[in-house]
This record gives sequence, structure tokens and C-alpha cells, in this order.
Amino acid sequence: MITPLIDGFQQFRDDFFGEDKSFFSRLVQRGQKPKIMVISCADSRVDPAILFGTRPGELFMVRNVANLIPPYAPDAGLHGVSAAIEFGVRDLMVEHLVVLGHAFCGGIQALCTHHRHLAEKGEVPETSNREFIHSWINIASPAMATIDLKNWQDSFQHDAEQAAIRNSMQNLNSFPWIIEAIEAGKLQIHGWWFDMENGALWGLDKEQDKFVRLVPKTDKA
Repeated sequence: MITPLIDGFQQFRDDFFGEDKSFFSRLVQRGQKPKIMVISCADSRVDPAILFGTRPGELFMVRNVANLIPPYAPDAGLHGVSAAIEFGVRDLMVEHLVVLGHAFCGGIQALCTHHRHLAEKGEVPETSNREFIHSWINIASPAMATIDLKNWQDSFQHDAEQAAIRNSMQNLNSFPWIIEAIEAGKLQIHGWWFDMENGALWGLDKEQDKFVRLVPKTDKA
């Protein structure tokens, strides 16, 4: 089962280290200078490089369960996501930061299940044997305040996925150096949602305060 990865690397090597070796030589010499950072889900179906047709060196990516961003908390804890954001914004000086969520996200589904049980039963459900996931997805718990959990419909999960994107964007605003970069006109924050069922990309329109379809474009989005 692992052989396709080795074969894939051979194809990658043929493409970038074949007759023209200058591409990676330039990347090695000049270092990475991406202008865009993407925080996306670890879901195997959602690979930003594939979705957006980018080449090595064009995206600075962070992937985690449910594409979540914790609030600013500068302490001795192990803050992998916050550290990556700090490096991207303060050292690489990316110009755009995209929070990329997606349909049928397992992490958001688990969050919805937890809060539905709480709304219906009036008690916290029994914890599972997972040691890290539960506390991690609780980062997005504030987003559940916008969802009608007592009258649940399957389509509400998509509402929750988009609400979680909003919540992560709000958490970004708790980082003082992100606010400084935004106010200086050096950084723009974007919230995108990938509808994998229909092959569509939606983005948060801050003026309209709603997600609108970016691709395929439509006047009715």
C-alpha cells in the first residue's frame, strides 16, 4: 500500500529534478517566501495544494483537525498552531491568511454530536477514550451558539462548519501582532468553505456577513 507514495515521489522528482533543476535550486537559494498562508483541516480529502493548483513554495500550510485556531494564549503550553501562525505572519510576513473549512468535517460532526447530546439530554455525554480530540474541538464550541441544536437537521452541520470558520477568524483577532498587520494593511484574513459534494468554493463576505459562492460564480450566490 505504501508503494504508490514512492512511485509518486519518483514522478515528483522527474517533474522538478529532471532536465531543469533550476526550480528547486532557486527555492533552496532564496528560501521560502510564500505570500499566502492556509490553515486547513487534516482531512485526507482536502489538500490545499491540490485544490488550488499550487506549486512548491507558494503556500505556507498548517493542517489540523477541523481547521481550528485557538485564542491567543502566550504561556508555556505547546501551541503548535499558534507557533505556525506566528512564524507565517511575523517572520514570513504572508500577505493573506486563509481559514479553509469544508463540508462533512469529522471534527465538526463530533462537536455537533457532543452539543446535541447536551441540548437534548441536559448533560454532558460520557467521554470517549480519545485523549486529545475532545478538548481540541471544544475550541469551536462558541460557534455552536448559532445552531438550533434542539431542532436538528442534517444541513445544520454545514452551518456549524461555517460558524467554526467564523470562530477561528475571531480567535485570530486576539493575536495582537495580527491586528497590527491588518491595521497596517500588510495582512488580509479570509474565511473559505469547500463544498466537496458539489465542487464549490464559498467565502465569507464580511460586508454582507454571510458566505457567498466564489466558484463556480453565480449572480444568485
